[in-house]
Amino acid sequence: MPRKKVRNYSVYTKEACRLLGLLIRNARKEKRMSIEELAERASTSPNFVRRVEKGGLTGEIGVAFELAFIVGVPLFQPDTSEGAKLEVLGHKIHIAKDKAALLPQSARKTREVLKDDF
Repeated sequence: MPRKKVRNYSVYTKEACRLLGLLIRNARKEKRMSIEELAERASTSPNFVRRVEKGGLTGEIGVAFELAFIVGVPLFQPDTSEGAKLEVLGHKIHIAKDKAALLPQSARKTREVLKDDF
């Protein structure tokens, strides 16, 4: 049986996951939605929803984002109408793609020049 890899997360990452979990929990409760109902709508397990709401650091990020979307937690833009949300997100994707086009295709460490003159 393979051993589980132990990861060290920064305090920022832990706090961001904790905040996302709290936002999802509060929005779910405001909508009077049970954990089981949210899990069913997101096609995941109730245990995963509980882990996300507690700020868990494991699991698929796509499912966590889907949970946030279902309960109405705005992730990358201010709370606006559905069409505006997609427009803002599309604009941010466009900006990120433009920036990626300016960056090198791959990132490699530069080779250290050997000094072999004795």
